[in-house]
Parts: sequence; C-alpha cells; structure tokens
Amino acid sequence: SVVIQECYVQNTAREYAKLYAAEAESLEGFGEVPEIIQIFLIHRPANNIPYATVEEELVGEFVKYSVKDGKEVNFLRRDSEAGQKCCTFQHWVYEKTNGNLLVTDLQGVGMKLTDVGIATLAKGYKGFKGNCSFSFIEQFRALHQCNEYCEMLGLKSLRTTHQKQRKATPTKSKNLPNSSTVKKMVPKKAREPRDLISSEH
Repeated sequence: SVVIQECYVQNTAREYAKLYAAEAESLEGFGEVPEIIQIFLIHRPANNIPYATVEEELVGEFVKYSVKDGKEVNFLRRDSEAGQKCCTFQHWVYEKTNGNLLVTDLQGVGMKLTDVGIATLAKGYKGFKGNCSFSFIEQFRALHQCNEYCEMLGLKSLRTTHQKQRKATPTKSKNLPNSSTVKKMVPKKAREPRDLISSEH
C-alpha cells in the first residue's frame, strides 16, 4: 500500500533527521535543526480505505526546500536558514550512507517538515528501498552547493569529486573565468547577513 510505504519512508527519514539533529546541536552556533514530524498509520477495518495516516497539522507558509527534479527556482531554499539546513541535512545523509541514500522532497513550515521522500540506489540501502528514483541522487550530487552549515559539520564538498569524474579537461579551463566572476560577487553576499540581523531588531 502506498500509504504504508509513505509512512515507512517518512518515519525512516525522521530517524536520520534525529541523528543529524544530535550531531548538529552539539556544534556551537548551529542553532535550530529541521525536524521531520512523525506520521502515524491507523487501520480502519470498517472503512473502504483501511489505512490512513495522521500527523500534526503544520500552520504557516508551506515551503518546498528541495524538489525531486532538482530544477529549483525557489530562493527560500537557498537563502533561508531552514532551506540551507535542509540542504545540509541532505548532504549529511548522503555522506553518512556513502552516497547510497538521499532524503528528498524536504518541505514544510519553518523547521518542521513532512511529505518527504527517500531515494536509494537500485539495490537499496541496508535492506531499505526508497520511493524516489536514483536520478535524484545523481542530481543532488551535481547540483548541491555547500553552505556554512555543511562546513560546520565538516562535510566533504561534492564539487571536487564530481569534477574528477569528468574526463574532458578543456571544459575545465573554460570554466575558470566563471569561477573568478563568482568570487567577485562574494562581497555582495557578505552584506546579506548584516541586513538580516538589523531587520531582526
């Protein structure tokens, strides 16, 4: 049953999120950690649909912090604290499982997440098979950009390993001018946190 699978996936992702929280909370300055809410399966024998799920209602703006196909146009993922910590959570799980498993479809209200998915390699991971295609793992590997929370947890950048796999060296030299233009934009980024701090007061 899809409902049972959904329940199993979300509660498995929740266990990973708890381990992530335990590690992140011990770091000074990491702050609040995203939480995947618990989903309960109920059996209703008298009903046409015998299985249903029950979970806490999330009130507020519902945001998708990661999207299955990786074509994410949502700035809240990149710029919000919750969004960045969700991307770091994905990176953390990816590294912990040696690239065999990825929590996808991270969405919710603030730091509370629900309706998540899990992608695994075809053979699964430790007897667990996800409900999302392996292509999400490939896309994550190609698109993920580390942020300060990835650095705090000491996660290895996926960029370096990704570039090593490319055989064509000419493209690398073509990319160089771009990397220097990216560096020029850094000061602009450095101003953003100050604006955020002043707006909080």
